[in-house]
Amino acid sequence: MSKTKKIAISGVSIALYIILMYFTQGVSFGQYQIRLATSFYALSYIYPFLIIPMAIGNMLSNVLMGGLGVFDILGGFLVGLITTTSIYFIKKVNLKDYFVAIPIILGPGLIVPLWLSFILNMPYKVLALSLCIGQIIPGIIGILLIKQLKNKLY
Repeated sequence: MSKTKKIAISGVSIALYIILMYFTQGVSFGQYQIRLATSFYALSYIYPFLIIPMAIGNMLSNVLMGGLGVFDILGGFLVGLITTTSIYFIKKVNLKDYFVAIPIILGPGLIVPLWLSFILNMPYKVLALSLCIGQIIPGIIGILLIKQLKNKLY
């Protein structure tokens, strides 16, 4: 794939992440979240070059819509980076594609409460449980994305 095509796909992926966040922001921030845009992290299974763009999409969404400050902005980037890198390694070690749901659920579910519990003054365990439950739907959507796209894009 050409470098130009990778840059174009990266830009479109960041834009799609932010657009989906805009339309779902009512359920994408705070104590109870179902962040559907994180299902796009699964695209790094198909295109590993999307690891950084997905992290940028998360960071920009937190800048534009989050309102929880610098920890949430930088933390969002870090969570996107860790989650998409984990998805890449799932592919690299030839695990079945349904394993992709695990980092989509546990990455945001266990890492985001590290700072969100401080910002919202809530116990870490309560937030982690809440966010992990909310991430189940994006995890399932991520698997469906891979199943639908991998044979069409390779």
